Amino acid sequence: MTRTFEIAVIGATGSVGEALVQLLEEREFPAANLHLVASGESAGRSLSYKGKNLRVRDLETFDFASVRLVFFAAGSKVTQKYAAQAGAAGCAVIDLAAGLPSEQAPRVIPEVNPDVLAGLTAPYLLTSPSAPSIALAAVLAALPEQINIRRVIVTACLAVSSRGREGVSELARQTAELLNGRSFEPQLFDRQMAFNLLAQVDQGDEQGHGVLERQIAAELKELLGLPQLQVAVSCIQAPVFFGDSLSVSLQAESAIDLKQVYAALDAAPALELVELGDYPTAVGDAVGQDVVYVGRVRAGLADPAELNLWIASDNVRKGAALNAVQIAELLIKHYL
Repeated sequence: MTRTFEIAVIGATGSVGEALVQLLEEREFPAANLHLVASGESAGRSLSYKGKNLRVRDLETFDFASVRLVFFAAGSKVTQKYAAQAGAAGCAVIDLAAGLPSEQAPRVIPEVNPDVLAGLTAPYLLTSPSAPSIALAAVLAALPEQINIRRVIVTACLAVSSRGREGVSELARQTAELLNGRSFEPQLFDRQMAFNLLAQVDQGDEQGHGVLERQIAAELKELLGLPQLQVAVSCIQAPVFFGDSLSVSLQAESAIDLKQVYAALDAAPALELVELGDYPTAVGDAVGQDVVYVGRVRAGLADPAELNLWIASDNVRKGAALNAVQIAELLIKHYL
């Protein structure tokens, strides 16, 4: 008989939370009961799950001792405030907001570093990395073992849904105002987002690097087990509702065999390789899909040790909810 578990989703009314609920149902996750939890005015709403309307509970009064596994999808501050409480109640925690340091809650991608779980003990505290890191690591981990990567340069064009529902609403509002010939004042973003590109997605530090840029660099090193890897990241806010697009250039220690690269990427189950002469897009290919799309795979113009490629991935479904659910599936299969 299949074991079932009491499961909670914190931040259930957000875009990632709703995607989590949808995937738990689609993948027939063995939940005895699914507890939907949110804070503030979102508490009291209802969401559909397996033909039923489940009422969203208030986070302030939720009893973590009533569940075995908790997804935190309500932002880093919520994770920092409540994760210790959940752990003390014996819950396994999967954080989707990078609210805990990696020493406390290791970053995990089941297709890349599932062995991390073997070295941990209950209660399990795990982090599902940022969406750009998941897409990037999934591709780089699938490259042939003969390629010793020295340096990675990535330009990540991020959808406004990376800022939650507010980002989607703000882009829609700005677009509507402009198309109707009306002026507007930017709200969530510091300047016009519609029909524009913003050169950064969050506040830069003294060296000009954003929080997410540093996070992606650190996560990539951790996920690939390459602490000495040189990583340069530029995050750009793009006027796209859903789906991230990454332009990647990597430098290897020796010449790269493109035939081996094509074969390895084509064989990777979490990837969809688009052959040379075509390329994937976030809107046309990746949104709503459970794989990372990769195309425009090519060598450098004058350097055979350089590899360039293009990645498209659904930042909410694949880059957040699905990875977290797959971590949970690993946990219940081998560790809980």
